[in-house]
Amino acid sequence: MFVLTVDQVDSRRSDEDAVAPILAARDDWRERGAVLGPDRTAGDEFQLLYATAAPALDAALRLHRTGLWSIGIGVGAVVVPLPSSTGAGRGDAFVSARAAVESAKRSPNRLAVAAADTRAARGDGALIGLLLEVRSRRTPEGWEVADLVEEGLSQAAIAERLGVTPQAISLRVRAAAVRLERDAVPALEQVLAELDVPG
Repeated sequence: MFVLTVDQVDSRRSDEDAVAPILAARDDWRERGAVLGPDRTAGDEFQLLYATAAPALDAALRLHRTGLWSIGIGVGAVVVPLPSSTGAGRGDAFVSARAAVESAKRSPNRLAVAAADTRAARGDGALIGLLLEVRSRRTPEGWEVADLVEEGLSQAAIAERLGVTPQAISLRVRAAAVRLERDAVPALEQVLAELDVPG
C-alpha cells in the first residue's frame, strides 16, 4: 500500500493552517482514491493511505503543485484490519512514509519515496523528481492549457475557449511539456506499483 506523509513547508513562519482546508476536502480525497485520510497527525502534518499507486501519485502531484508541502511516499505492507484513521495505522508503509517525508524536507523538489527496496525507491523518487522539475518550469498559461487538456478538451476546443489560434495552443502544449507528462505518469505509476511487493 501507499502512505503519504505530508508536512507543511516553513510552517513556523506562517500563521496559516494549511492542513485545515485539506481536511475539509476529505470527500474529494476519498473520491479520488484515498482509503484512509486525510488525517492530521501533527500540527502541520497529515497522512493519506492508498491501496494502489495511481491515485497516490496523483495526490502527490496535486499537493506538490501548491508549493506548500514536503511529501513522503511510503510503500509497503499495512496492518489490517485498517483503523479508522491514519494516525492509528501500522506497518511498513507508515514507517517508510515517515522516513520519506524526512528525506523530502532535504530534497530540492520536496518529495521522496521510501520502501523496503531502498535503491529502487531512490530511483523512483529521482524519476518523479524529473517530472516535478518539468512541471516547475510551467508558466501560468502552460498550467491553464495543461488543466484543460486534463479535463479532456481538444486543442481546438481549448483555442476556442481561450480565444486564441490553434497554433498558439500547440505552442503552449509543447512549451508546457503536456504530452511528455501524459506519457510519463503511467510509467511512473508502474515503477511505483512495482515497489509494493509482498515482504
